[in-house]
Amino acid sequence: MIVLAGTIGAGKTSLTDILAEHMGAKAYYESVEDNPILPLFYKDPKKYAFLLQVYFLNSRLDQIMAAQKEERTIIDRSIFEDSLLFQLNADLGRATQTEVDIYKDLLNNVLEEVDEERQLKTPDLLIHVRVSLDTMLKRIAKRGRPYEQVEQDPALYQYYKDLNQRYEEWFDNYDRSPKLVINGDELNFVEDAAARETVLQMIDAKLAEVNAG
Repeated sequence: MIVLAGTIGAGKTSLTDILAEHMGAKAYYESVEDNPILPLFYKDPKKYAFLLQVYFLNSRLDQIMAAQKEERTIIDRSIFEDSLLFQLNADLGRATQTEVDIYKDLLNNVLEEVDEERQLKTPDLLIHVRVSLDTMLKRIAKRGRPYEQVEQDPALYQYYKDLNQRYEEWFDNYDRSPKLVINGDELNFVEDAAARETVLQMIDAKLAEVNAG
């Protein structure tokens, strides 16, 4: 089980596609296009932030349980970074600290219970796709989801900036599984075939190291 992590626009979905084909693995994707809460959240974050987190928790748990039944899987968003996202929303006034604390307790309790009853598998490898704020903003603009655009909501700029910074600390502290960082600025694996091959070689080498250990 390989799990991807990274900010909005980092290229997680594209790398999921690439890895699924490369490894003959089943891919699982974050619920975005069919997420009924996400557009509401961008319109009224204070009202819908907690509901959005619960929605994501439920969908990610479904993915993890389904992935456990497959031999090889790629998941394009880690459940372990959700607390980071929700804490940032609280710090920016989009949620309350009480809501964050309740969510963290819920997440921990659910993971512990599922682990005890069904032997929840931790990832074999977590891959963090790291991109700069400039790259992040360009990709957000390029994919064109209206509710993500800074032009429509200038306050999103600070949100994206803070989000990018916090991912660095989160990844440094992540210790649930082996991990690997990919520099998405230097290695544009989406558009550059040579960069894509380099990334695949890096991941294959890391998996060989993990399996050897």
